[in-house]
Amino acid sequence: GKVLDKTVEEANPSVALELGTYCGYSAVRISRRLKAGARLLTVEFNPEFAAIAKQMIEFAGVQDKVKLLEGPSEEIIPQLKKKYEVDTLDFVFLDHWKDRYTPDTKLLQECNLLRKGSVLLADNVIFPGAPDFLNYVRKSPHFQCTNYPSHLEYMQVKDAMEKAVFLG
Repeated sequence: GKVLDKTVEEANPSVALELGTYCGYSAVRISRRLKAGARLLTVEFNPEFAAIAKQMIEFAGVQDKVKLLEGPSEEIIPQLKKKYEVDTLDFVFLDHWKDRYTPDTKLLQECNLLRKGSVLLADNVIFPGAPDFLNYVRKSPHFQCTNYPSHLEYMQVKDAMEKAVFLG
């Protein structure tokens, strides 16, 4: 949570995207660090999780900053510009299916949703792991990466978060 908070504060996004809402915990954390007028679009595939997240977002009182989008990320990302009036994204939190991290990062690039300085923060890159994503962003000349070692929630399992700043 602290790495997420710090990264959001540093990025100071006007438009943020979260892939994988689950129960809404990180959506609430992100939205509480957004400046006035900024917004978070959060994507959840599972309708049951989305219903719970919607309640949590409303309970936290941040529904004016958060728009919950239900459906698969690979369908929603291409709609962001026209349907949701997104020019570019300042911050993206990847916390959904780990095998979607790389294809969704590429899709964000293909849809011209990243600008120079856009920040991607990927959770759980060691456990359960996203080795393809780490390989992609670390070897790409389009990203500058920083790794933040951590532990899996509520366990002593080593994990990490990867911050990838888009260089254009």
